[in-house]
Amino acid sequence: MLIKGVIDRVLALVLIIATFPLWILAMVGIKISSPGPVLFKQERGGRNGKPFRMYKFRTMVAEAEEKKGELIEMNEMSGPVFKIHNDPRVFSFGGFLRKWSIDELPQLLNVLLGQMSIVGPRPLPVDEVEKIQESSQRRRLSMKPGITCVWQISGRSEITSFEEWVKLDLDYIDGWSLWLDLKIIIKTIPAVLFKRGAK
Repeated sequence: MLIKGVIDRVLALVLIIATFPLWILAMVGIKISSPGPVLFKQERGGRNGKPFRMYKFRTMVAEAEEKKGELIEMNEMSGPVFKIHNDPRVFSFGGFLRKWSIDELPQLLNVLLGQMSIVGPRPLPVDEVEKIQESSQRRRLSMKPGITCVWQISGRSEITSFEEWVKLDLDYIDGWSLWLDLKIIIKTIPAVLFKRGAK
């Protein structure tokens, strides 16, 4: 795990430098397309559920969190997770950023801060973490959350069962190795390029 942490920080720094033109594109595009901040900051559940502030490029209108309550009935995920296809809060350029996973790039800053890993279970908002009661499901919090994971390369938004999502995370945790991380990173590249499950 110590080696994993070192690799995480080195890889995060390399990726930030390599993708810097995309950061500029995202920041300029968001400013032109939608009034409000460039970054979206949200409290997420980290390792063992410890809260941390996660960063993403903003893809929704500035008042998106306030509008979430109006869309609860449209939730397409089972369990405590909230996800909907064609979310009306997403502005057009934000949809472009999501489709190419460019909105996820600021999470590399979370990796540098030691709050996230390159590979690991996706972090959920704190209010969703608090709704998880089953010990088997809470076990997904035993590892540091990641930018990519098995769920990310297995269809992402096409998976609507929280139980199935958790099973993928637990299989990863139980079979974890540096080699498994490398395989997931390699499989993430075509998943992003071919926009598999990105919505």
